[in-house]
Amino acid sequence: MLAVCAAVILIAAGMKPAGKGLILGTIFSIINFIVMGETLPGKIAGSRIRASICSGLLLLLRYGLLAVPMVLAIKLEALNLAATVAGLFMIQIMIMAEQAFYPLIRRKRKNLDY
Repeated sequence: MLAVCAAVILIAAGMKPAGKGLILGTIFSIINFIVMGETLPGKIAGSRIRASICSGLLLLLRYGLLAVPMVLAIKLEALNLAATVAGLFMIQIMIMAEQAFYPLIRRKRKNLDY
């Protein structure tokens, strides 16, 4: 949601390549996160050799998936590379921000509970 809001602001401010890059990177970041979550049970099932091969192949698939928006941002002038990379890290940034601010939110809620 933050990426969409930031992209709308960037596009409204006349920075269309940055807004488009942020959206593209975020979409691929979401897809990568979904693929990672959906394939996790397959990585730990079966024999050790099979799990290692499966894990390696899925890692290559995910890296290839993350390379697509970067290649597009390099090739197309309509996309900003820095904003695309920021979009690729958007889920990780949000997870880290949530973990950083969670103690503050919890403490605030605790103070409100009499």
